[in-house]
Amino acid sequence: MIPIRDENPTRTTPYVVYVLIALNVLFFIIDSIGAQDFRGNLWGYSMIPAEIVTGEDLPAVIRGEIVPHSSPNPVWLTIITSMFLHGGWLHLGGNMLYLWIFGNNIEDALGHVKFLFFYLMGGVVAACAHILFNINSQVPTVGASGAIAAVLGAYLVLFPKHRVIVLVFLLFFITTIAVPAVVVLGIWFALQVFSAIEGTGMTPGSGGVAYWAHIGGFVAGVVGILLFGGRRLVRNYPSYRYEPRNRRSWYED
Repeated sequence: MIPIRDENPTRTTPYVVYVLIALNVLFFIIDSIGAQDFRGNLWGYSMIPAEIVTGEDLPAVIRGEIVPHSSPNPVWLTIITSMFLHGGWLHLGGNMLYLWIFGNNIEDALGHVKFLFFYLMGGVVAACAHILFNINSQVPTVGASGAIAAVLGAYLVLFPKHRVIVLVFLLFFITTIAVPAVVVLGIWFALQVFSAIEGTGMTPGSGGVAYWAHIGGFVAGVVGILLFGGRRLVRNYPSYRYEPRNRRSWYED
């Protein structure tokens, strides 16, 4: 299933989501222009777990090759900078699609400033989770997936019954169906846990998906949104109610 949109209008314009998407696209273009190999122009701003632990620049290991990696000072800044870098158009497009679909409602519930803090907090916790399970890894990590996972966790808490329109592939046929968010996000999280346990995530000397970052970010999103008020964030707005029978997400008093 690939989500393409949700049935969950917002009260406000998600300016922070727009800015985050624009920054990710901008930095991807800057990183890609004139790059000769997998090391883009912003290569040094990717995060290497072993560098964070030691606080020192270390050679990176990627695709079986050992290459130099010069990080900013202090090196922990790469926890933030790596959140705005991506490894390819598919990586960027997938992350921005999820942020576009689910981020606007969380920004609407939290407000612009709190949402930005929440997003960055989720990304930091996700990075820490990845470091914890890959403490000696010298494989560079990039992507906004951890921060976006926090947004998904918050969406699951606030809007579990709201419908998400997903693409479904049935042999040679493609169709769309409306599925409750709890199903879409529950399946997504279960796949991350299964993949992490099976060991298909990033390991020293190899590339891959940072599944523990996804798990850490998602859990941070669930806990974080509860600390910010949980479902009260939605109940505070009388017009913000879900009506499953007539497929509307809003009503007027």
